[in-house]
Amino acid sequence: MNQEQINSLREALKFSPDNSSLRKLLCDALFNSGNYAEAEIEYKNAIQLSPNDISLKLGLSNCFYFLQKYSATQVVLEEILEVDKSNAAAYFLLSKNHLAQNEIQESKINYDKAIALNNQLKDSSYENELNAQVKESGAAATVSAGDDEFVDNILLQSEIEKPKIKFSDVGGMEAMKEEIALKVIHPLNNPEIYKAFGKKIGGGILFYGPPGCGKTMLARATAGEINANFISVGINEVLDMWMGNSEKNLHNIFEAARVNAPCVLFFDEVDALGASRSDMRNASGRFIINQFLDELDGVKYSNEGVLILAATNCPWYLDTAFRRPGRFDRIVFVQPPDAKAREEILKLLSHEKPFENIDFANISKLTEEYSGADLKAVVDVAIESKLPESMKQGKIIPVTTSDLKNAITKHKATTKEWFATARNYALYSNESGLYDDILKYLKIKK
Repeated sequence: MNQEQINSLREALKFSPDNSSLRKLLCDALFNSGNYAEAEIEYKNAIQLSPNDISLKLGLSNCFYFLQKYSATQVVLEEILEVDKSNAAAYFLLSKNHLAQNEIQESKINYDKAIALNNQLKDSSYENELNAQVKESGAAATVSAGDDEFVDNILLQSEIEKPKIKFSDVGGMEAMKEEIALKVIHPLNNPEIYKAFGKKIGGGILFYGPPGCGKTMLARATAGEINANFISVGINEVLDMWMGNSEKNLHNIFEAARVNAPCVLFFDEVDALGASRSDMRNASGRFIINQFLDELDGVKYSNEGVLILAATNCPWYLDTAFRRPGRFDRIVFVQPPDAKAREEILKLLSHEKPFENIDFANISKLTEEYSGADLKAVVDVAIESKLPESMKQGKIIPVTTSDLKNAITKHKATTKEWFATARNYALYSNESGLYDDILKYLKIKK
């Protein structure tokens, strides 16, 4: 906003001095133009009109920070966080405020809280600067009991979801759905029978196969099918630069699942957390795996009602201890969709889109070895090919079978590279028969 617009806002406020919306616009305009001293005055005036407006107080604290009034910044931020403990922006600014005063440990703790609340605030440039300061100072960001409780609350509030999709929303994969039904759905529907046989409700299933074939969607649909809570865990949510914190993060995640049972706990790219210990050179990686195995065993803590699903594109890198009974004791090969499944996926992808007289059966035949992600890419390419013509004519030009065929020529199956690698493991490192399903899919006889 330029100076002329700022002057216009000032003039408007002369006629309507109690208009809080106008005053807020002026505050933000002054701040964004770099007039921090003037913005400070206007934010204070605005807060007198709206004393409970958190955004105004955050704006004022930003002014204080840029004016290097660090004590005042901290006072206002602490006031905000007393009212709103989940304000990620306030934690982030508090981190910057501590760093400006060379309070490295406090800065690190508050930055981690900000990212836990809102990962979109992640700033690689600031993070590099902060980590460099941490390393230089030799400070170790220790986490207090109060912070443990904070982390647990963040996980419980932000990471747990109730998926709405079910098996019917996932094209094909009938064998895998039956496998999961046996392990999850039937036990939950018939708990007395399972308990009579001494069987626990829960356990672990490992999905493996080429990327883009629906492993993550299948895990989410499993939770939706049984109306269970769902926690999806990425590598960044576990690994931490401080010794011992990764194990603590992993334990907190499992605890959240146990508290919210029935719950599906899903680890994507699990090989990054559970790589073979024989290939590791540092102890920290082994500690994480040992913690993971301990949590899976459910000896210290009951995993009753918790289904642990994991997905990997590279099962050959996973530590063999994960495949022992009671851990990931069911290994499911998620192969590229067959012809019928590809047809179903294409229909789902085209639902409520301008498609006209599509020969799905024909397109399905032309996309052998295509993953679900590949099919989505084909549909996207076909749609994009119609956009210029539609905009030129000012009306929607529907996608036809011919457009999809042209899209197939532009996007080839990405699964072939994976099978080239998997074939070697299935032929030469398959003493236990783990990869027999790969050989069966490739129609190779041992």
